[in-house]
Amino acid sequence: MSDTTNIQTGLSTTEAQRRLLSDGVNELPTARPRSLLGIAWAIVREPMFILLIACGSIYLVLGSRQDAAILLGSVVIIMSMSFVQERKSERALEALRDLSSPHALVLRDGEQKRIPGREVVRGDIIFLTEGDRVPADLFLLDSLGMTIDESLLSGESIPVRKVPGSEAMPRFAAPGGDDHPYLYSGTLVVQGKGKARVEATGAKTVLGGIGKALFTLEAEPSHLQNETAHAVRVISVSSIVLVLVLTIWYGVTRGDWLNGILAGLTMAMSLLPAELPLILTIFLGLGAWRIARKQVLIRRIAAIEMLGAATVLCVDKTGTLTQNRMALAQIVVEDQTYVFGDSSVKTPADFLEIFHETLEFSMLSSQRDPFDPMEKAIQEAGRTALAGTEHIHDLWTLVEEYPLSPQLLAMSRVWHSPDRVDYVIAAKGAPEAIIDLCHLSDDETRRINAQVDQVADQGLRVLAVAKASFQQHALPDIQHDFEFKFLGLIALADPLRPSVSAAISQCHTAGIRVVMMTGDYPATAMSIARQCGIANGSAVMTGVDLDTLDDVELQKRLAQVNVFCRLQPQQKLRLVTALKANGEVVAMTGDGVNDAPALKAAHIGIAMGGRGTDVARESAALVLLDDDFNAIVAAVALGRRIVDNIRKAVVFVVAAHIPIAGMSMLPVMMGWPLILLPVHIVFFELMIDPTCSIVFEAEPEEADVMNRPPRRTDQKIFNAELLMLGLKQGVILLVVLLAVYLSAQWAGLTVAQARALTFSSMIVGDIWLIFINRSRSLPLLQSVRLHNPALWSVVGFALLMLGLALYVPYMSALFRFDAPPLGYLCVTIAAVSGLLVFCHQFIRAKAVQDSA
Repeated sequence: MSDTTNIQTGLSTTEAQRRLLSDGVNELPTARPRSLLGIAWAIVREPMFILLIACGSIYLVLGSRQDAAILLGSVVIIMSMSFVQERKSERALEALRDLSSPHALVLRDGEQKRIPGREVVRGDIIFLTEGDRVPADLFLLDSLGMTIDESLLSGESIPVRKVPGSEAMPRFAAPGGDDHPYLYSGTLVVQGKGKARVEATGAKTVLGGIGKALFTLEAEPSHLQNETAHAVRVISVSSIVLVLVLTIWYGVTRGDWLNGILAGLTMAMSLLPAELPLILTIFLGLGAWRIARKQVLIRRIAAIEMLGAATVLCVDKTGTLTQNRMALAQIVVEDQTYVFGDSSVKTPADFLEIFHETLEFSMLSSQRDPFDPMEKAIQEAGRTALAGTEHIHDLWTLVEEYPLSPQLLAMSRVWHSPDRVDYVIAAKGAPEAIIDLCHLSDDETRRINAQVDQVADQGLRVLAVAKASFQQHALPDIQHDFEFKFLGLIALADPLRPSVSAAISQCHTAGIRVVMMTGDYPATAMSIARQCGIANGSAVMTGVDLDTLDDVELQKRLAQVNVFCRLQPQQKLRLVTALKANGEVVAMTGDGVNDAPALKAAHIGIAMGGRGTDVARESAALVLLDDDFNAIVAAVALGRRIVDNIRKAVVFVVAAHIPIAGMSMLPVMMGWPLILLPVHIVFFELMIDPTCSIVFEAEPEEADVMNRPPRRTDQKIFNAELLMLGLKQGVILLVVLLAVYLSAQWAGLTVAQARALTFSSMIVGDIWLIFINRSRSLPLLQSVRLHNPALWSVVGFALLMLGLALYVPYMSALFRFDAPPLGYLCVTIAAVSGLLVFCHQFIRAKAVQDSA
């Protein structure tokens, strides 16, 4: 859209104020934050939290203040954590708003003024220079050698040239292209200066469009959250029915309704799965701490569980696979090539003899203290390779410079040496431009173009270098008036991160497919993909190709292509959405604003913390604090370990609750004296809770954790196989406990002694259940030897409390115990241990046989 602003005087203050009121401030709108009461109400409506509050209230009524405090306190902690996470969800838009609102130098009332970026309005005339952040979407009116870093929008690490344009040009081209007049909010001026007119502000900018995409995306609950909520609902409803039946049965058959209510409450305490939400919270909380020790920050705890199920890892090239900086990769002179970092190609002496002049003049054609990443790479490489030689000319004086122009994509710098009379001119630029300046023959041109094509096919950015001398005092107006000599080619690359290839190999071993999504060119993308092991044959798809496919066709093509290039932000988002529609669990890495919508849409968004933008970090579920790609593999392994340990804990919870529920219900149904009282249930809960939350969480990972495929998306954490295993273990322990109780009665022990013997057997049985469930891959004897200090602390505490309950009078009275004869106790413990170990070995052997 054109504007009638006078480019000599700019807007008037009055007109600028009118437009500010009409269009709004130059920042992105944010959603209205939810109130504390609204967040709290959404949390307490969840069944798991209602159940926690109910359990805590039951404990409080029964007088067990400690248990009540633990459960009700956990509710407060979980609500606080959830509130903090809800508040953080607004930061993605806030980060975009801050990024889009730097200060700006504008022309108002004929004078240059520096104002906050949020006060820039449509039609303002903006002055830009090297290092400035572009405050809005602009149309370039005048410039001198301007290049812009648009990597945060396009994904390309190489700056693009900007030239003034005509009003007839289309309003806005895609970010990342050379030689058009459009500048985008949030991008960075790396070279040159210019004057531009504001075309769009705030939400109407390209950056604002990304903000809208973020605003419309909602985070999805994890499978584990959904499963836990479902399991809690089912068990809660079943428990309520059984408790009512038991209470009525006791009252009707014995006429003692008060003890019937007590028996019902005891049954409720034994059945209500208070451990499940605690397992979820504590395992994921401690898991986040463990992953943080690997330099991975967890912003959304639910993503931990999804790590173990990730089937596809979508990676951005720039800043994720690569270092997002330019480095000199090759020098080509005549028919010889020097490859930086490969000392076997040429010796240092050969380098100085053959290649030094090309590097020397590429340095002279660049600024001494550059801001441009390519010139910075040239200077760094030159000062390292030519250190200690006479080829670094710090005493030379810059006389004149000829910038890039749309007519000639080459720049020249004219130098004066203290020990020379003539001028020395150094030029670099596009190979075709330097060939033109050097007036080369057709044969020489074909030879050099063949070298350029060969280097460009490796995904490198190629520049040509030339030199000239000039003896006249008055310098010419154009570069063509110098007599240049062609020196050679230099090639620059955005280097691969050192750890990436090994990390991607580990992903493949773990059954995780790696897909590259980049805004860069096909040759560059395929070169990096081949280097790090992503490339699947030669298949590559561009953003233009992507737009020709409908959603169904795209989902089919995704199976054949691992490299996607020349992508816009909405196309990355579309790819992530298509992968999810194919049933994949998608992890997405990135560091730029262009990655933010896809990061938020993915099941697991992973941002690069060191070089990544605030927008990427706030949109992601995980942040790599030191940008080490290997940390992703470590995080996946920890995610799988956490899920494995949650499954072990669930088996233990099921197995431990069955004998508790059975020994609470059967005496009532059979007319026996009550074996378990509320105080006994509290004791078991005090043992079960730390066992689940501390012991199993601390268990080391299984040996095959990264040598097996990801968990299937349709595989539940609480599946039938898992629940059946817990059911078998629990029923076996219940049968053993019934045998102990009946044997004690048959031996003539008192009710208090039989209760104490049965209770002791249950404690020993639970300890064996811990050892039995420690490992799925190791034999019992080896699993006992696994290092886990928390285990022995819990076992020691349980045995100590059991001893106090049996032999300290106050505790014995509280538990309604009489100490059984020591011989009976020892024989019973040995028998219980032997039976459980035998049954475990039998079940394990049968499982191995069935799987074979």
